[in-house]
Amino acid sequence: MSKNSSIFFSSFLETLHLASWFKKWHRPYHTHAALTARRYGQPTFMTHPHLIKRSEITPGISSVEYELRRTHLLESLPTNSVAISLGYRTRYMSNKVFYPFHQNTDFFYLCGFNEPDAALILEKNNSPRGYKMTMFVLPENPELERWDGSRTGLNGAIDLFGADEAIESSKFVSKLKEIIKKYNKIYIDLPPKTSILSPEIAQKIFRLPGIPCLPSFFVSLFNTWRKSFDKIIQRSSLGPFTGLLSFQTKANEVISLSRLVQNLRTIKSDSEIKLMREAGEITGKSFLETMKFTNPGISERQIYAKIDYECRIHGAEYLAYVPVVAGGINALTLHYVKNDMPLREGDLLLVDAGGEYHGYVSDVTRTWPVNGKFSQAQRELYAAVLNVNKSCIKLCNEKQNISLNGIHDVSVRIMKEELLKLGFQLTDGEFDRILYPHHVGHYLGLDVHDTHNMDRSRRLKSRMVITIEPGIYVPINNSYPKKYQGLGIRIEDNVLIGETEPVVLSASAPKEIEEIEYYMKL
Repeated sequence: MSKNSSIFFSSFLETLHLASWFKKWHRPYHTHAALTARRYGQPTFMTHPHLIKRSEITPGISSVEYELRRTHLLESLPTNSVAISLGYRTRYMSNKVFYPFHQNTDFFYLCGFNEPDAALILEKNNSPRGYKMTMFVLPENPELERWDGSRTGLNGAIDLFGADEAIESSKFVSKLKEIIKKYNKIYIDLPPKTSILSPEIAQKIFRLPGIPCLPSFFVSLFNTWRKSFDKIIQRSSLGPFTGLLSFQTKANEVISLSRLVQNLRTIKSDSEIKLMREAGEITGKSFLETMKFTNPGISERQIYAKIDYECRIHGAEYLAYVPVVAGGINALTLHYVKNDMPLREGDLLLVDAGGEYHGYVSDVTRTWPVNGKFSQAQRELYAAVLNVNKSCIKLCNEKQNISLNGIHDVSVRIMKEELLKLGFQLTDGEFDRILYPHHVGHYLGLDVHDTHNMDRSRRLKSRMVITIEPGIYVPINNSYPKKYQGLGIRIEDNVLIGETEPVVLSASAPKEIEEIEYYMKL
């Protein structure tokens, strides 16, 4: 049987299994009489039929796919295990001024629930479903909903999201203590302060025998140390570490859940790829319109506003991150986000931005001349970076049997060759410390730096999505050719790994010199 046939047959069997499960266990959407007459805390097919199909929980992702994600996770766990995933709380900029809510992406991946103060407990068992799903959500409260907006509530968690049981969020800690007593292996991650379970309470529940509970500052410090230690273990002959949160208590073993969920997240489904194609297309079109809008005298802040507007007007909910809008020498600061300077005649403009489309993000960088025409020096250095970008993209397929780290090594070699042709004198350590100080790429998906626990040394597989973003940043220093000093150039694309060929998801964003200059004349 061919590889494609095998994948199709496996998917067919999974569909049959789930169809059987849904027929026996799934509650129809009309279980509660008032279901279609009320609003929810997030879009549903009843309230937003222009966004969501009847079979979907979130736009583009069906209830069957969410069920498969949980099934695959639970099948990877040993018997007598429980998995606990924590949603985020509302985060505040200042007193009573909240940020737009953004869910914990591991939690969102497993259930699609996009409201604050929620949690999910998956208990592995021998039922036809293979597990019991308990959701903790905020209950309906007309008085609070008048101020803060609708809530899906307990009935909605069961009817829309497929929970076997739904419990008020306020009872989570007491219920958690009760549930974990039943299991030998507990999969969970020490939470940030922004989750339903505070670090202090988590330490009390899961602490090592004889180890006192730590203040939140020390919990944060310990987590930072543990991440570094985890990376060291991965690179050693000891093999992979069991997780960021892994230790033995008297009754049970507590293991990181995130690493297992993120392992599933690295390979994108057809539905995810479709959403990421759209995110890339939206961002590319937005870059094109922003290039055409650019002129000397307008400000970086206006460029920020323009690309934000274009992303939203083309269908994104919002920008996936605070964009870098760096005119001239500001591009030498990699994470320049002040975006408050005027654009000058003769300068380059580097913009790093991306839209978020139904939870999935894009991350694109383009560099173009403020006046619409590259100078000779700008053209030469830009062409060098573009050559590295295109050479690395060609490697983005499973047949190459290469990792992101491997592609980075290639990018370093080619970039050095290009700079030597332009008259740069390179010394040891100077190149990767000053001229090209960042990695060539990272994973992409629900997060901008997606699946952050996944090492960049793993071989790239078909259906992964990554960025390719070589850059060069030449300081004002007479160690470098004078005509290139003060230039910062980065070209970043989003790339879907294919079996034999890559697919550039951000191809609609112009990057060829002639193409950029043509559009900026319009």
